[in-house]
Amino acid sequence: MARRDPLFAVMATLLSATFGGLLVWRAFSTKRKRSPSVQRESPLPVATEDDWKPLREVFEAVECKKTLAVPPVRIPSPEQLLKVTPVTVSSQEEWNQLWTQMQEDLAVVPVLGLDCEWVSVKECPQVVSLLQMASYSGRCVLVRLPAFRGTQLPPDLVEVLRNPHVLKVGVGCLDDGKRLTCDYGLSLTCTVDLRHLALEQKKMPVSNGLSLKSLAAEVLNISLDKSLELRCSDWEADELTPEQMTYAARDAQVSVALLFHLLGLRSEADMAPANTLSYAALAARCQGMVDVPFKGRGVNEQSGGAEKTRRTRGRLKAASFISESGDQQIPDPRKNNKRKPLGAGYSPRKSPLYDNCFLHAPDGQPLCTCDKRKAKWYLDKGIGVLQSEDPFVVRLLFEPSGRPDSQQDYYLTSKENLCVVCGREDSYIRKNIVPHEYRRHFPSEMKDHNSHDILLLCTNCHVTSNVHDTLLKQQLADDFAAPQGCEEGVRIAEDPERRRARSAARALLSVGDRLPVRRRDELVAFIRSFLDMSQEQELTEDELRRVANFETRILNEAYVPHGLKVVRGYARRGWQGLMELERRWRQHFLSTMRPKHLPPLWCVHHNHHKFLRKYGEDVPIKLT
Repeated sequence: MARRDPLFAVMATLLSATFGGLLVWRAFSTKRKRSPSVQRESPLPVATEDDWKPLREVFEAVECKKTLAVPPVRIPSPEQLLKVTPVTVSSQEEWNQLWTQMQEDLAVVPVLGLDCEWVSVKECPQVVSLLQMASYSGRCVLVRLPAFRGTQLPPDLVEVLRNPHVLKVGVGCLDDGKRLTCDYGLSLTCTVDLRHLALEQKKMPVSNGLSLKSLAAEVLNISLDKSLELRCSDWEADELTPEQMTYAARDAQVSVALLFHLLGLRSEADMAPANTLSYAALAARCQGMVDVPFKGRGVNEQSGGAEKTRRTRGRLKAASFISESGDQQIPDPRKNNKRKPLGAGYSPRKSPLYDNCFLHAPDGQPLCTCDKRKAKWYLDKGIGVLQSEDPFVVRLLFEPSGRPDSQQDYYLTSKENLCVVCGREDSYIRKNIVPHEYRRHFPSEMKDHNSHDILLLCTNCHVTSNVHDTLLKQQLADDFAAPQGCEEGVRIAEDPERRRARSAARALLSVGDRLPVRRRDELVAFIRSFLDMSQEQELTEDELRRVANFETRILNEAYVPHGLKVVRGYARRGWQGLMELERRWRQHFLSTMRPKHLPPLWCVHHNHHKFLRKYGEDVPIKLT
């Protein structure tokens, strides 16, 4: 027991967890004391109280170190949380000043109370104007998202919202996350709707409603001001009033207080052991509720509480996204305009994209990978022979038109069938990194049908990536005066005068006799004026039928597709310009999605040097 060499100490620590470990440790220590020449068998010793004493001291020392390293956390009362003054953020510099303190709070308790505010125009919501985030201490940041239009959002903000080890709590926070994704391309993960906890803990009867105001009053005995003047105030004003800031901050701060109360994380001294506030402990208490939408359970409050239901009543939401500028498409109000879950409408592939079959040259040099159907085509045509089944290798019987420059070529690498962003393997869909509306206008020399710019994304990541793409498309539209979807940017335009004349003729033919005389005379007068008829000419039924069959759409002679206009703008700088457009889209994908599972050798400069060696920079550019 007197030895203190490192090997002895390590063995004592590792084997002291069980009684069997103690016996082995004693036998080992006894063997080390004996001379190597002494080899005699002896029964295993029985552990005594003296044997346990040094181990108990080790355990007590370790536990003491753990206790000293992670002291208990003082949980503020709801009243203390609400006393903390919120701070607005409108620039990267202001965010940097506050982020360090928020980071310190998250290191202690990985929880953020979260809520959003936006402006509604004619009952139609615009993009999110304000993002409220509160930490466990009550420190609250009000991020004015429109202030970052045209600039990159703070990377730390993007990271903390998508961090899977920071709980974001609130009422309807999952729906707020969908709005943030649609409006700004922000991914929000690890959300917990407090209504799940309230029902699970039976803290509130369903009949009382499950809005944030109701929960605060019933659970915390706190009254929240939800007056119409504040809820529907101008959240995009140059400066928020103190009343607006208090209203916005309280929603996030009360969410944190509700979480602690519903989980029972409070004591008489307002202290809680640090291990009960770790992410693992909090997530275990919220098991089955993380990122789960709230179904209402019979309550007509499925969109974030009564105040959000009233605020967003009559919402006419764009089918897939809202651009950063706030322009929206208004769907047919007769159709079901309920917001679809993220990824709905995208059909994942039913079969793998990559079969990882290999084609070899006649001399055995690897040429590329391909799918099995293409490899079998060479066999069926009799221009290739099967060399191996696993992996599936076909050797060509003719000289290929080109060979890879080296064995370190992208098309020689095997690729996995999974989402390149999150690694999901059970649902994926092809993603064109350079969108087809631009690629289709490239010169034929740059459309070689290679698969470098086609990657696999799961349905959720595919939707998020498309939202990010919308922002870059809008930047390109502004840079090259190439509008998307507005009247001056469409191929077919609607002639309002012809449409009105057609409607008038159809009304006269269908219900003309039952129309009021004054209204009938107005319609007849308009049609006569449209046809430039004199007073002597009679408007016959045949003439009405001809007008009723008018084609109201007219061809816009000045129309140039958005993609073609952008490609033309880059093509003015020759091949280097078009390559820059490719690089811009590839780098955009890397910067916005941060893929963790890209195929080996995938590169933003792919094929550019090889292309210039093959064609040179002086080849005339002929766009398609």
